[in-house]
Amino acid sequence: MQRFRRIVAAIALAATATTTVAACGGGDSGDDSGAKTLKLWHYESANSAMGVAWDRAIEIFKAEHPGVEVRFERKAFEQIQQNAGMIINSSEGPDIMEYNKGNATAGLLSSQGLLTDLSAEADKRGWAGKLSPSLQTTARYSDKGVMGSGNWFGVPNYGEYVTVYYNKDLFDRYGVQVPTSMAEMTAAMDTFVGKGVAPLGMAGAEYPAGQLFYQLALSKADRQFVDNYQLYKNPVDFTADPLKYGADTFAEWVRKGYVAKNSASLKAEDMGTAFIGGKTPMIVSGSWWYGRFKAEMKANWDTFLFPGNTLQAGSSGNLWVVPETSKAKGLAYDFIDITLRPEIQDLIGNNGGVPVAGDPAKISDPKDRKLIEDFNTVSKQDGLAFYPDWPVPGYYDVLVSGFQGLINGSKSPDQVLDTIAKPYADGVKEITGK
Repeated sequence: MQRFRRIVAAIALAATATTTVAACGGGDSGDDSGAKTLKLWHYESANSAMGVAWDRAIEIFKAEHPGVEVRFERKAFEQIQQNAGMIINSSEGPDIMEYNKGNATAGLLSSQGLLTDLSAEADKRGWAGKLSPSLQTTARYSDKGVMGSGNWFGVPNYGEYVTVYYNKDLFDRYGVQVPTSMAEMTAAMDTFVGKGVAPLGMAGAEYPAGQLFYQLALSKADRQFVDNYQLYKNPVDFTADPLKYGADTFAEWVRKGYVAKNSASLKAEDMGTAFIGGKTPMIVSGSWWYGRFKAEMKANWDTFLFPGNTLQAGSSGNLWVVPETSKAKGLAYDFIDITLRPEIQDLIGNNGGVPVAGDPAKISDPKDRKLIEDFNTVSKQDGLAFYPDWPVPGYYDVLVSGFQGLINGSKSPDQVLDTIAKPYADGVKEITGK
């Protein structure tokens, strides 16, 4: 799901911009080859949490590496996503770049020998100690490019997760308390339905429906299920819980009016703008909406974790990767290390992002702090369960089609599970050979 979100965000935000800055100050280059240039690419907007923090990281890098020129280029997400293999296998590619995590992206390039193995640096610099096990999952890949084991081929320094956004004004108007269990959640939604209000915003034409299904399934799942579904540890039975529970409960929520049937054709933007406009009491979606809601919503709002779940859809953010062709690997390692320092992590948090190693006490805005505290709660209990479309290529479209049918009533829960089971099994067989 996150991959799609990043494409949408990049279309809206990213036009290629290039700047070159000369380094000054004191320190050691940290590169045995004596490289005097670091070519750095990423696709975050200048005013985003990561853009602000990484600009500061560049300043620190310059101060610590006298005589080294930083050639920074801001790219559009599609430029890197569509052409990464060709880009980093050429002499014109970067020494370090932001790249999407997962089997089909960083995993694929690592299996092709295009990314530098960062394992020794991760041990030497203590990166592993700053990342929870579930955050490390997206940093490590097997020789087949499957995440979760093997060597380090990327390093994240921000995170993301699915949570519940709610309109506090609507909760107050209808006398609804913030739920802390699934029973309280359904009782809250019953209250809204009784007042003629559909409580849960939805977008069947894009990722939100799959995210809700996955959150419901995760409420009955454990880490072994996540390992089976995402990492192919064991076969997954789509006719049994937790996936059956997820589909059955989703259908029940549609029948009860918690999710409007006409949301089958809506897109994520429709869902988000309805929430911004004060029309929807709740949506279940990712932390990537947070900055926009903070900037645009006039109503009082806040977040709470999906009630009762230990596991939540979410993961690390994208990765810093070092192409095998990089001529300044030592400099690249130094820059990665800077982005994990407390100063940079706190900047991410104070600008509406989710740092992987931030201290909530250093975050000034209470709402920002809660976003990070909730992420830390999930991360520390190894609760990040990734996203439902991650396991196999092309699965995003499969899930969208299936759950559109569930919302509009054209498919039963069992039919939806049959629809999504075969492409999953075929994809896993292609990847693993089993």
